[in-house]
Amino acid sequence: MIAGVCAWMVYRIVGMRLVAAKPVQTTKVVAAAKDIPLGAVITAGDLTTLAIAGTPPKGAIAKPEDAIGRGVVAEIYQGEPVLTSRISGPGAGGGLAPTIPHGMRACAVRVDEVVGVAGFAIPGMRVDVMASGNPPSGGTGGPETETILQNIQVLSAGTDIQKDAEGKPVQVQVVNLLVTPEQAETLSLAATNLRIQLVLRNPLDTQIAKVPPTAMRNLFTGEAPSEAPAKLVARGPRKHTTTYTVIVSNGPKTTEQKFASPEGQQ
Repeated sequence: MIAGVCAWMVYRIVGMRLVAAKPVQTTKVVAAAKDIPLGAVITAGDLTTLAIAGTPPKGAIAKPEDAIGRGVVAEIYQGEPVLTSRISGPGAGGGLAPTIPHGMRACAVRVDEVVGVAGFAIPGMRVDVMASGNPPSGGTGGPETETILQNIQVLSAGTDIQKDAEGKPVQVQVVNLLVTPEQAETLSLAATNLRIQLVLRNPLDTQIAKVPPTAMRNLFTGEAPSEAPAKLVARGPRKHTTTYTVIVSNGPKTTEQKFASPEGQQ
């Protein structure tokens, strides 16, 4: 019995060591040898290989030649696997163009210190776009201001497409905004005939506010901004009713009853 117990214990210990010593399957993937900034074109010196245990991440690249020459659309940090979702397609190159999502456009807006929110309209920030000028209808209220676009991402400030972690102001002449094709037309038309003003907003505030246009007369009369005119509903002639009171006497008890009748009927 003692020999049997000892044999069982030896079997268990040896079996556990064999399981622990079993090699784990690894996969070699392409990784960043150093920080690769947004918009850069990947070279051979930017890459290294990394062994990952188990299943590699989705979109991992196995061969360095599959990543060389492609642009970076999202910053890749040292030691991080290079994924197809973080780089542009083959032949797309680097710079600003590969960072534009499908279906979107980069629309340039000329800015100064005031329009560019004192240089704080840097890449990654969110802004609203206001347009000021005289309405084409020639109203008597003077110039008007209206918010034409809301929650728009700043794609680049001048030639800089990198996000500034410290949020330092950068004085530039042109800011590129990430918009849809329809918004690009609106922005281009407003920039041609009206004065554009960018309004900085919290990136976490994604709510679209309903802001009516404000006219010059509202500033001096204290009136609230005008809302859209309400639709007039046609109504027929109002019918007048006549109320009759009937006194009913039943012995010592007297009651009153009122009857409503259309005008002209009794």
